[in-house]
Amino acid sequence: MPLRCALYARYSSDQQRAASIEDQFRVCRERAAREGWKIAGAYKDSAMSGSRAR
Repeated sequence: MPLRCALYARYSSDQQRAASIEDQFRVCRERAAREGWKIAGAYKDSAMSGSRAR
């Protein structure tokens, strides 16, 4: 039985781009495929950085 995993990707600064989440998912999917893992879910967080007060 293959291991199950969940994907989580985020970006939090103005210097990153929204596409970085898809880039992270791509890398994770490639790893899961190599390891034979089953992806049970994918979650993303496009939050602002907590390092800057507004």
